Amino acid sequence: MACAASCSMAAATTAASRVNQLSARKATAVAPAAAASPAAARRVRSGRANTVQVCAAAVQKPWKTSDCRLVLEDGSVWPGQSFGAKGTVVGEVVFNTSLTGYQEILTDPSYAGQFVLFTCPEIGNVGINAEDMESASDLGKVHMGGMLVRHLSLNVSNYRSISTLPDYLEKQNVIGISEIDTRAITQRLRNKGCLNGVITTDATKTDADLVAMAKDWTIVGKDMISEVTCKAPYEWSAETDEEWEWAANAKVKTTPAGTYHVVAYDFGIKSNIMRRLATFGCRITVVPATMPAAEVLAMNPDGILFSNGPGDPSAVPYAVQNAKDVLGKVPVFGICMGHQVLGQAFGGKTFKMKFGHHGGNHPVRNLKGTVEISAQNHNFAVDPATLPAEVQISHINLNDGTCAGMMYPAMKAMTIQYHPEASPGPHDSDPSFEDFVKMMADHKK
Repeated sequence: MACAASCSMAAATTAASRVNQLSARKATAVAPAAAASPAAARRVRSGRANTVQVCAAAVQKPWKTSDCRLVLEDGSVWPGQSFGAKGTVVGEVVFNTSLTGYQEILTDPSYAGQFVLFTCPEIGNVGINAEDMESASDLGKVHMGGMLVRHLSLNVSNYRSISTLPDYLEKQNVIGISEIDTRAITQRLRNKGCLNGVITTDATKTDADLVAMAKDWTIVGKDMISEVTCKAPYEWSAETDEEWEWAANAKVKTTPAGTYHVVAYDFGIKSNIMRRLATFGCRITVVPATMPAAEVLAMNPDGILFSNGPGDPSAVPYAVQNAKDVLGKVPVFGICMGHQVLGQAFGGKTFKMKFGHHGGNHPVRNLKGTVEISAQNHNFAVDPATLPAEVQISHINLNDGTCAGMMYPAMKAMTIQYHPEASPGPHDSDPSFEDFVKMMADHKK
């Protein structure tokens, strides 16, 4: 009790001292006003200190204020803080639910023409490294139009980091915006579907002008593949580094390097797709998306890969025709955009989804009845109702029941809508590469 009373008295003494100091400061602040103005004197006498006008010198804020806007085609405006490049850019806004791998997402050519909103609340904490670039044909290039994040990490901590995220985006001339409500925007995209948007650091542009710019743009009907494909053929033989290898068959090298020659149509191919093929014994020749099928077949491949890529699959009839021309001649494997191109070559049609699949946590059930947690990135899908009866639906997305894979045994063709190479993402679907290798081995017998 004595201790409590002593503490109470000490607290009271301290509080009284603080009040006296505050009163003294207030008196000092209002004294000149009282001397200069009877009204001010009356305010002081009445004790209404809250009405005293104190003019402080202008002080530069030590933190960055809002200097950037995201304006969506529905008229909503989201002010935030810019990082990376400056300017104005338009694109389709999609959200990605991956918790890791923002660098791989940045450099994935499949995101050309899009702004990626990350639902993970903090981005940039591991910086940028030289090993995780996924843009194979133009190493290190960022293909997405803009980066949307809730919070940009102030610190970078990773033993492989060679650059901060803002510095990297500035060199790549890509705009980023942070301190926006990514949860609210994600909910808006889920309810309304993908929306076009404009990111700008230009304060002279009105919101109405930016809304009009967003409404005038569309990714539907655009051939984005031609913007990301390689200009000339090249060879690839690099495998997955030993320290990152996880597949048992790859570790014991059941198939010697270079056993199978795969020609890969580059629709925006990711580096890790080729690393995985090379790891399972393939030598890869990457060719431009427009190379005629006859020239590809003249290379005498054991198999042909139709890779991932951006944009509308119905806008690339040349790719569909090439796929038709090789079907049945050698085994073929389609990934993501390649899946959609082959779906059309089979005789089916594609459609645009409401908000697509973007992230590393999408469940897919295969014909064996097992479930794979997959990495996905696509806004279009194959309509299974338009496919011929000979085509089997081999994989189904368990979130919405869409077609996630096909098998066409008579044509020696297999496809998956998602990314078996992950990067980033889980490794559940990696056996797809082994399935393709087995198909080529059976074909050579």
